[in-house]
Amino acid sequence: MSDTSLTTLPPGASARKRINGIDVFMWALRCAVAAIAIFGAVATLLQGRYSLAQWFDFAMFGLTLGSVYALIALGYTMVYGVLRMINFAHGDITMTGAFAGYFVASGVSRNGLLATHPVLAIVAIFAVAMATCIAVALATERFAYRPFRNSPGQAPLICAIGVSFVLEQTVRGMFGSGVKSYPLTTWHDAVINVAGLRVPVVNLFVMGCAISAMVILYLIVHRTRMGMAMRAVSEDKAAAALMGVDVDRVVVFAFALGGAMAGVASVCYALIYQQVHFFMGFAPGIKAFGAAVLGGIGSIPGAMIGGMFLGLIEAVGPALFLDGLGITAPYQLRDAIGFLVLLMVLIFRPQGLFGEAMAKKRA
Repeated sequence: MSDTSLTTLPPGASARKRINGIDVFMWALRCAVAAIAIFGAVATLLQGRYSLAQWFDFAMFGLTLGSVYALIALGYTMVYGVLRMINFAHGDITMTGAFAGYFVASGVSRNGLLATHPVLAIVAIFAVAMATCIAVALATERFAYRPFRNSPGQAPLICAIGVSFVLEQTVRGMFGSGVKSYPLTTWHDAVINVAGLRVPVVNLFVMGCAISAMVILYLIVHRTRMGMAMRAVSEDKAAAALMGVDVDRVVVFAFALGGAMAGVASVCYALIYQQVHFFMGFAPGIKAFGAAVLGGIGSIPGAMIGGMFLGLIEAVGPALFLDGLGITAPYQLRDAIGFLVLLMVLIFRPQGLFGEAMAKKRA
């Protein structure tokens, strides 16, 4: 009997051999989650509890919240795209911008500038919030990342988590642990009626900020010399340095861009929820990181789409999937729904929505 006959397997045997218990469990989990979601959605729609206008309100709020997640996710993407590291202090950097914007907003509200010159006041709030976030992001890069840039292991990640706690407790010690109310603008409660549907102006403003920031960031990365240098450092730091690229300068610029995105996100978040506190950056930071992974971390359009998708799921998911199942307070489970959907999507597509295309391009 020859060696070939000993190694020859019947057709399909190799495929059956690759299937194990984990594969079966994961497919069963996917089918179970999909069945529950479909059953809940059908039951909710058959009940007719929500009108078209209410579903539209859910979707608008989801897109608005997703815009904030997208802005924070863009900051994660900028740092990861250059250093291949995750800046887990980014959510709390956003918090510092919200506090800086709060003090400026309180000042212009007291002297009447917010009511008489709202555009000038909003520009000042955004400028101070962005400057604060950029300064904190640059300090994080200088003292938490640069000393450990070439260190093996997870030293930079652990240091970034330490920076996160330092920022939280510093703000708590300086300004207290209470919740502070953000001053309202004159147009905050304005609504535009379109075909019988109510569209809040603040929602359009936040979405416009997110889309504009993404476009500007994309143009900087793909249409400028510094953007070309960033992409070169992302591919190979050593080769980029040999070609005359100042790696330290590129890294600082990437952190500055990420900080600017955090500054825009901080004011947008405050305009939506109208309050700030020292722990406000933690949950949006974790969700934005999930959105960046969902879109394909390192991809600017992916971060934007991932943030929008996660926001929509959080806003629409509780009513759509859980209300028909008879759950009393479905909105208390919106975080669970958002992360469950995130996990399910990544099980089907681990590289994220845009990860495969980016990988092929680099190959």
